[in-house]
Amino acid sequence: MFDALADRLEDAWKKLRGQDKISDANIQDALREVRRALLEADVNLQVVKTFTSQVQAKAQGAEVVRGVRPDQQFIKIVHDELVALMGDSNVPLAQGDTAPTVVLMAGLQGTGKTTASAKLALHLRKENRTALLVATDVYRPAAIDQLVTLGKQINVPVFEMGTEANPVDIARAGIAYGREQGIDTVIVDTAGRLQIDGAMMAELKQIKAVVEPDEVLLVVDAMTGQEAANLTLTFHEEIGITGSILTKMDGDSRGGAALSVRQISGQPIKFVGVGEKVEALQPFYPDRMASRILGMGDVLTLVEKAQEEVDFADAEAMAAKIMEAKFDFNDFIKQMRLIKSMGSFSGLLKMIPGMNKMSSDQLEQGEVQLKRIESMINSMTMAERQNPELLSQSPSRRRRIAKGSGHKDKDVQDLIRNFQQMRSMMQQMGQGGGMPGMPGMPGMPGMPGMGGMPGMPGMGRPPMPGWRGSGPAAKKKKAKKKRGFGEL
Repeated sequence: MFDALADRLEDAWKKLRGQDKISDANIQDALREVRRALLEADVNLQVVKTFTSQVQAKAQGAEVVRGVRPDQQFIKIVHDELVALMGDSNVPLAQGDTAPTVVLMAGLQGTGKTTASAKLALHLRKENRTALLVATDVYRPAAIDQLVTLGKQINVPVFEMGTEANPVDIARAGIAYGREQGIDTVIVDTAGRLQIDGAMMAELKQIKAVVEPDEVLLVVDAMTGQEAANLTLTFHEEIGITGSILTKMDGDSRGGAALSVRQISGQPIKFVGVGEKVEALQPFYPDRMASRILGMGDVLTLVEKAQEEVDFADAEAMAAKIMEAKFDFNDFIKQMRLIKSMGSFSGLLKMIPGMNKMSSDQLEQGEVQLKRIESMINSMTMAERQNPELLSQSPSRRRRIAKGSGHKDKDVQDLIRNFQQMRSMMQQMGQGGGMPGMPGMPGMPGMPGMGGMPGMPGMGRPPMPGWRGSGPAAKKKKAKKKRGFGEL
């Protein structure tokens, strides 16, 4: 979602390239580009003014560090100010002194509030906290049914009293039920409206007074831009929020909401929704978001995603196979499916530093190529998957696979060749040889190392791009400087 903003900010860095130092004269052009980039990203005007003035003050007072270019130093200043703008650090969900902790969910209709409530409940369950969802939206058709369905999907109980009961009474009874059942956290899903109105605010105030929540989270659609700031301010003044959840952060919004909400309300962004699935909720880390905005990737979140999905016993077994060059097509497709479970392929790639420069066409081509590869592997017999050498030795087997998967003979040949090269290079990595530049899969230009990407989460080490080994193989590689073996 921050692609356009990142591109415009890069224009600001260019204004300082080739300069000896940061000065009043050359910084004005860079600041003008930063201001323009933020306004185009639909950031609140007052936030833009405050941000650029703070960047200017820091940049003018900064001493250029020896060996650091002025544009690099300016990027560092902008990064630090972005972090400060969005809240300095992650703020976890509060826990009350006595059980249950009560979380009141508020927001307009259509922001994904009900789904966000279920996502939050699942997040708590992953932290070994029990949760209860309370359905008080008696106005929107099927709202209660939606929450009940989501609750069954994530194995979290839902308290509801039908559509005829008063929302305030439902909330009161839901808290009492949660206390009786020994629930850690009760999440109250309130009704939304198409616009802010007095009746909605009055009902929210009544519910808040009855349940005495430890958290009041405002669910904000990240695609609403500057309006998100106005919405946040109104809710905060009327009912007093303690934080927010930004939804639809995986969409094509320009990012203004993420940069405006915290500054306007003074309350932290606690979570972000990054997809439609109930698993697609992440704690908000300002430093990681600033890195994404500036095109630096987000390796920590990528590692955490991998850790959630990877079975570490499987990872150790996979590492042993890599060391012995026994990694086969069954393992390969297992790793591909593991990556799919972590999120969209393009979304994962953008967390890797440098990959944000890839065009949408290249990312789409990568998605298509993974599907092509999977179809070819599905056309193999079990013996062929377990012993790829059979395919190298038999043209008739390759022709059968090509015909069965709807591809050309050359596609199958390229797959086998690239797989064998990848397997030998992964063996080198497992023996301490660092991460070489692996050949790209066919049809994926400009994507070095993609041959090894599907094996990434199961290699026994965090998937840190550019990681270098320190064993004998790595030292030998450095000494000889063989061509074609560069870092990712």
